[in-house]
Amino acid sequence: FEGERLVLDFPARPAAASDQADALADALGSAPAEAWVADYHMAVFPTEAAVAALAPAMDRVAAMGRTGVIATAPGDDVDFVSRFFAPAVGIPEDPVTGSAHCTLIPYWAERLGKTELRGRQISARVGELACTHRGDRVGIGGRAVIYLEGAIAGPPD
Repeated sequence: FEGERLVLDFPARPAAASDQADALADALGSAPAEAWVADYHMAVFPTEAAVAALAPAMDRVAAMGRTGVIATAPGDDVDFVSRFFAPAVGIPEDPVTGSAHCTLIPYWAERLGKTELRGRQISARVGELACTHRGDRVGIGGRAVIYLEGAIAGPPD
């Protein structure tokens, strides 16, 4: 914990330029300005409104050949926004996706020339994230609420 935020440390997963812009446009229903790929496909749009308006064809997203598709854009009042779709693994739209930020943070840190970023995943639930680019690692932080506590007992001695 850092103050009131839970901050997790993950490996950075920078993306490479992709030639899948047409397939992403077909799957997401709107043509991205840029296409990238790392663990997931990533479609970059010019505005937050463009990402919010996406109405993906889930069967086409599932057929993209990766676990999921990230859609992202500069944010209106944060550094960047995103949405994440992974219907191939049973998640039409994930509300807040830490693993997607392993790619989003290096991309936006380089594009914006800063290492401390504010991101917002604009799913129906919405997630606010404090992001740090640390070279080969990223810090992903947000508010956390304990909803369950328990203990796991091992086999008896």
